[in-house]
Amino acid sequence: MTEKSHLRKSLLAARKALAPEERAWRDAAIGDRLLAWLEANPASSIGAYWPHLGEPDLTPIYPQIASRGVQLALPVVVRRHAPLTFYAWRPGDELVVDAHGVKAPLARGHIVHPELLLLPCIGFNAGRYRLGYGGGYYDRTLAAERPPRTVGIAYAMCEARFEADAHDVPMDWVVTEDGAGFI
Repeated sequence: MTEKSHLRKSLLAARKALAPEERAWRDAAIGDRLLAWLEANPASSIGAYWPHLGEPDLTPIYPQIASRGVQLALPVVVRRHAPLTFYAWRPGDELVVDAHGVKAPLARGHIVHPELLLLPCIGFNAGRYRLGYGGGYYDRTLAAERPPRTVGIAYAMCEARFEADAHDVPMDWVVTEDGAGFI
């Protein structure tokens, strides 16, 4: 098992061990900080995510973001080893569980090229590099000719030391319950 695999396993276990009430206040704090950040750094379209495997849950703030006129979109794995495709989604729209166990929009009529991506992180480092699940979907998405701005979403306890790989792209910002930073 590689160093990143060990780190990934350790951080996922720490995230899973959070008590529900602790997770709830951390999620609320991240949501509040993200909303404040978006006030100062608006975007017309945001590639959001639906929480999976203990990721910070931002779903309570999605209606507030949408009420500001922002087009939300959720990622869909259309093809293995390809970038993610983002489909328009509004709070209340029906979701289905995809082959990876992640909720995705049932209606897939409108592809969105988000101006800003919210990236769920298993871990992150001081260089603003993200540790994800290892599938490379976000890496391939960010390798586009004109990648969107990126905001990593993570619990502060998931800041870790690891080396970035050659294909990794640093995030523009990281928002945690302890603050928004790494600008």
